Amino acid sequence: MALRHALLDVAPLRSSPPFRRLWMGQSLSALGGQMTAVTVMFQVWQTTGSTAWTGAVGLAQAIPLVTLGLFAGSVVDRVDRRRFYLVTTSGQAVCSLLLALQGFLGGLPAGGVLVLVAAQSCFSAGGGPASRTFIPHLLPKHQLAAALALRRIAFQGAMLAGPALGGLIIGGLGVGTCYAIDAATFGAALYGAFGLPQMKPAGEPSRPGLGGVRDGLAFLIRTPVIRGALVTDLATTVLSMPISLFPLINSERFGGSPRTLGLFLTAIAVGGTVASLLSGTFTRLPRPGLVMLGGSAAWGAALALFGMAPNPWVGLALLVLAGAADTVSVVSRGTIVQTHTPNELLGRVSAAEQVVGQAGPDIGNMRGGLVADATTGTAALISGGLLCLGAVALVGATTPGLRRSSAMSPAPHAPPTSS
Repeated sequence: MALRHALLDVAPLRSSPPFRRLWMGQSLSALGGQMTAVTVMFQVWQTTGSTAWTGAVGLAQAIPLVTLGLFAGSVVDRVDRRRFYLVTTSGQAVCSLLLALQGFLGGLPAGGVLVLVAAQSCFSAGGGPASRTFIPHLLPKHQLAAALALRRIAFQGAMLAGPALGGLIIGGLGVGTCYAIDAATFGAALYGAFGLPQMKPAGEPSRPGLGGVRDGLAFLIRTPVIRGALVTDLATTVLSMPISLFPLINSERFGGSPRTLGLFLTAIAVGGTVASLLSGTFTRLPRPGLVMLGGSAAWGAALALFGMAPNPWVGLALLVLAGAADTVSVVSRGTIVQTHTPNELLGRVSAAEQVVGQAGPDIGNMRGGLVADATTGTAALISGGLLCLGAVALVGATTPGLRRSSAMSPAPHAPPTSS
């Protein structure tokens, strides 16, 4: 009985056929998306041989998500969310089909590929927040954390399998086939959403344009629980994101072997997957705020200790711990957002969460690189982990509502918007 309660809770898949179809479709689509990510990187590198161009791939994906995300969230809170998701997912599928077409016909210049990647990211800026609003419609409140853990393990499975599968398909069948498979997986996502009921926002619809965005930001600022959750996420990523430091740490401390470097990222993914498989240990706890703070603190501590690891094996064990802590924090933060946001604001708050999740790691990797250039990789890693611990402690100390927040707390009502 104790083991069953420790394992991933699949009750949402059993209790809600619409959620089950949606989860399966989005899981397949996530796998296709990771295949396309490695395919775009490969094609751009083959075309240009330039790391500047391969770095631009990340910008082409990130800039639309960050710049359009809050406006897209405002639209999500004004229209039928199911229909909006179908439109944006169809747009992503069309972009994948165009990528496949150019792959089969000989390939666009790198700039043309990045235009298609950016266009697909524009559609993702709207589809992401829309899809995050579905779960409260489909499941009772006590199953929200389990549903988010299921989404997390699907994402991690795609991260582990997608690039490897994409590499095999590129080598055997070419880039066009890989893009075409991604387009087909969007069909699975569309199938999962077609059977959903109409999902118009409850309450007063969002104001158009900047007015709706301002209303969403005002809610974030005046709601300590939501504000604290997002600030904690920013603290963990901006202050202590380690990815850009891995090559330098590997060279400074562990001999510079490419095999060791490859294992660093794998270790984080393995830790996250293990935490997802054992997510029953934390999704059933009544205080997601405390769980999130604990997971974020464990992330910072593990990375600071990784900077002092005496050998690669201890370092890899600490990265596994960091990956597990990250999953605990992400799932708990999502639970807080879902349970403490009024339905009529959920699109905008979900969009803000998506923007933070995209921008935080990018800024954090840049911060780590700049600090390492001025000091050493070890100093950048240890200082980042300690700063993360301090920031999490500060958020926890100044936000008592976050410590006391319950997964079953009713969401506050959105105040009326000013005209």
